[in-house]
Amino acid sequence: MPSTTKRLAALMLFAALQANAQTPVPSGEIAGTAWSHTADSLAQVVQQADVFLPARATGAGDFFGKFRDAPATTGAKVAVVVFLHGSSGLGSAAIADFQRWLGSLGIASVAPNSFALPGRVTYKSPIDKPAYERIHALRLSEIDPAVQALAAQPWADRNRLILIGTSEGSVPVARYTGGEFAARVIYAWSCEPNYFVESPRSAFSDGKPVLNIISASDPFFSKSNTWLGNPAAAGHCGAALKGHPNAAVLLIPDAPHTLFNLPAARHATAGFLQQVTRP
Repeated sequence: MPSTTKRLAALMLFAALQANAQTPVPSGEIAGTAWSHTADSLAQVVQQADVFLPARATGAGDFFGKFRDAPATTGAKVAVVVFLHGSSGLGSAAIADFQRWLGSLGIASVAPNSFALPGRVTYKSPIDKPAYERIHALRLSEIDPAVQALAAQPWADRNRLILIGTSEGSVPVARYTGGEFAARVIYAWSCEPNYFVESPRSAFSDGKPVLNIISASDPFFSKSNTWLGNPAAAGHCGAALKGHPNAAVLLIPDAPHTLFNLPAARHATAGFLQQVTRP
């Protein structure tokens, strides 16, 4: 009986592999011509960023608008999230909702606008890995200007900066090597080899907290994606975070790719942020 069971399991595995092998890989698309920021576009990435300042930071009421329009403040220094959007940019109402929610926790946020670069490339996956890597480099270059801009803001507590990203924006969050951030949150990215990167190149610092939240069946980075390019993928950052005692991974069953506003994601994020932003 055991040998029969093993043969049956092997046949089922072979059938699954054959089915995946026969699934056609969709054709990707690339539009736009600008692959790298200029000095001016990097400045505009910050000036056109969406900013939420809670009343505690302004000394008056809440402010939500562009960084360039932020008011003079008379309030206290507060923790600040730098949020890197996904490939669709800041147009999603979900990001504004997320920033307002962070504000309800007393946390300011800055969401740099990658599309401040005229003619910025856009794409429909899958495209070739070198092209993805050029986009990841573009996104990584947007972090330092945000950090530098925050250094001049009287409302920004530089000891309580948190770097958060989602999907495309999570790759640079995982790769960033600077030490300015007290913690990181990675939504909808698995930190694994797959079609999206030539290699993950995650750069987590020993001792600094990291939270990874992703769908258990993410349409891009789990095995539910038939063109993932990694049959051994776990679909989360667990392997990359091994040996990091202050890291955690949350898998949300049946969640969509954009999940940072789901109750489970918010609950886990709120607890994490309360710990890492405690004065």
